[in-house]
Amino acid sequence: MLFTSYEFIAFLILLFILYYAIPARHQWKLLLLASYVFYFVSGWKNGLFILLTTVSTYFLAKGIDKLHREQAAYLKEHKKEMSKEERKGYKAKIKSRQWRLLLMGLFLNFGILAVLKYTNFAIANVNGLLSFWGTEKRLPFLNLLLPLGISFYTFITMGYLIDVYRGKYPAETCLGRLALFVSFFPQLIQGPINRYDEMKETLYTEHLFDAREIAFGLERVLWGFFKKLVIADRILTGVTTIIKAPEVYDGIYVFVGMMFYALQLYADFTGGIDITVGVAQVLGIRVRENFIRPYFSKNIAEYWRRWHISLGAWFTEYIFYPVSVCQPMLNFSRFCRKHFGDYVGKRMPVYVASLAVWFTTGIWHGASWNFIVWGLLNGIIIILSQECEPLYARFHSRFSVAGTWWYSLFQVVRTVLLMSSLRMLDCYRNVPLTFRMFGDMLLHSRLSQLFDGRLMSLGLTMSDYLVLALGTVVLIGVSLAGRNGSVREKLAARPAPVRYAVIYSLFLCTLIIGAYGVGYDSSQFIYNQF
Repeated sequence: MLFTSYEFIAFLILLFILYYAIPARHQWKLLLLASYVFYFVSGWKNGLFILLTTVSTYFLAKGIDKLHREQAAYLKEHKKEMSKEERKGYKAKIKSRQWRLLLMGLFLNFGILAVLKYTNFAIANVNGLLSFWGTEKRLPFLNLLLPLGISFYTFITMGYLIDVYRGKYPAETCLGRLALFVSFFPQLIQGPINRYDEMKETLYTEHLFDAREIAFGLERVLWGFFKKLVIADRILTGVTTIIKAPEVYDGIYVFVGMMFYALQLYADFTGGIDITVGVAQVLGIRVRENFIRPYFSKNIAEYWRRWHISLGAWFTEYIFYPVSVCQPMLNFSRFCRKHFGDYVGKRMPVYVASLAVWFTTGIWHGASWNFIVWGLLNGIIIILSQECEPLYARFHSRFSVAGTWWYSLFQVVRTVLLMSSLRMLDCYRNVPLTFRMFGDMLLHSRLSQLFDGRLMSLGLTMSDYLVLALGTVVLIGVSLAGRNGSVREKLAARPAPVRYAVIYSLFLCTLIIGAYGVGYDSSQFIYNQF
């Protein structure tokens, strides 16, 4: 059930009516039912996996939390009669039991994700090695099911389980409530990766009909539909044509495809998140913002603090920090200090943890080498940029360009071009081909190629190009307007005729010039595959 399908719109209308018609204390139960209906529509087998993850996480978290409470009660009762060493030993014993429960949850649920998502990738690599060694034998590929949103709900549940283990908050005592947190349908397709302690504040509470909040939510949904249908699905045709025929669309068309994909990805992904946030707001529920104008970033590190924010935060908290401060890493840091100096020893944990994060980020996006290389290149560039900061400081001390509008514009354009170049690995999905096309773009691009007729053979008409140009202007304008406050708040402060004219115009544009597929059903969101 795609977000932009007629079925989903009908599903939402019925849900919104029932949600505010039933007693408020039962709203979360209706959401749980709706979420499972939404999920099981994609296939009943998919539902078995999310049920297994939810139930296992629920009981393991309760077991860990029970040990937390037993420890607190026991230490309080025997505080006077226990020595410091005895208390330390008792805590270590409890921590060991909790650790085993945590490992069971991580092994089970990340194991399910690994088997379903990465088995065929492993088989392909083994077959490649067998071919390299001259062996004719090949392992057969498996026809494995990849449940909808498994990467997202696995990260959501494992973040919750780790937080309970750390004692950040107590485990949820109601299985139904935890099931709603895991399966909340707006977040299933492409995130954001929400946190339990944030979501519980609004997910289970009673919500009264609030016309202002509902209007704001519907406006956010409409804006997401505009991005997806008017821009992303329209430019998809051009991107697909260029990528599928690299021998035809070379030179400057590689650059055209690269920039088209940057626009498509932004409009598609942020459009989906807008729909998620808007639907949740209509229901009175707050979810995390996942984007903060990423294409206005001045460097790649800032870009990743603004793009897919919830995923970056998850990797930082649950991979970067644990890896950088674990005992083996501290030992390695001491070894490097002794043999390579204090600076290298101090930085080495950061290097290793950063590369671990970016390797995981890459393979999370897809079970193929192009995503792994893409992730590692992001990490390497960020590390190199951090190491060059003294050079940047010397440059700025000599040339007073920082803060000028033209230098800020240069930084933004540089970041967009750099990130778009790396995204070519996502476009072509083949590492050697990507580097070959990147070299061809640099060495053989000529402006005259834009007038050789190929630009009009991408499946886009002059009307399409005009719509895309105007749509891009609207995107940039809204992003600029949102730098110093909510655009919806500003719109709400305008006179009613102006407000309704803007909303109605956006609705008509989406309805009339949206790029609809067969049966008036748009193409799948890019991040559905992850």
